Amino acid sequence: MLLAQMGYTFLYFITEASFNHGMNPHVYVTHRHIVSGIVMLPFAYFLERKERPKLTFSLFLELFLLSFLGLEVLYLQNPRGLAKVFGTLFSLAGVMTMTLYKGPIIRNLWPALIHVEGKSSIHENWLKASTLTVTSCITWSAWYIMQAIKLKGYPAQLSLTTWMSFIGAAQSAVFTVCIEHRRAAWTIEFNIDLWSILYVAVVCSGLIIFIQLLCTEEKGPVFVAMLNPVSTILVAVLAYFVLGERLYTGSIVGAFIFILGPYLLL
Repeated sequence: MLLAQMGYTFLYFITEASFNHGMNPHVYVTHRHIVSGIVMLPFAYFLERKERPKLTFSLFLELFLLSFLGLEVLYLQNPRGLAKVFGTLFSLAGVMTMTLYKGPIIRNLWPALIHVEGKSSIHENWLKASTLTVTSCITWSAWYIMQAIKLKGYPAQLSLTTWMSFIGAAQSAVFTVCIEHRRAAWTIEFNIDLWSILYVAVVCSGLIIFIQLLCTEEKGPVFVAMLNPVSTILVAVLAYFVLGERLYTGSIVGAFIFILGPYLLL
């Protein structure tokens, strides 16, 4: 899971570079799912031919809608249950501290090693960004829980990853076609856009999803979700040392608070 979070960390930087280059975010999502499905298909077909359950219509609907949720069992009467609760609260407090509290700025030790073009065109909309981010976290959490439930009846991680990629590509394509009518937006040239799509498709939508499914089956959805904020810390550190972005005291304090969370829970 730590390796998976490292993979997600580079995702943010390469995605930002691609968007600054002019890549349409909706087209980007569609392409990443298509490429991921194509890459994972042969592995899923040949390696899980004997253990892959038959795809019924009801199973397909479950994969399409992702509509069933479960609950993590908590036993507040014993130390293990309390550790889960306090671990979650510590992690939440750490991430919120990194996000909301700045504090004194820390001076950069050296000039930026890599300069990202197009950053001046970024405009801030805190209300919209916060709303979308919270919505993303809620749906992401529901997705983890759905994975844990579905793996009980469909214990074929490669095949499940492939199906999610192709179905996600179809859903994204329909949505994108409705709002993006320029044919040029779908063209991918041999530049940062292509490398970004390949990285996200193979590493993030393919390999990392497969790793998460394995860990979810072995340890449950909370274990997988608990380490997600690790990428927040890694992004802040790399942005400071490599891109020359500002690092605030609040980020360091929040990181230390967050570390207590996974330690207690795991």
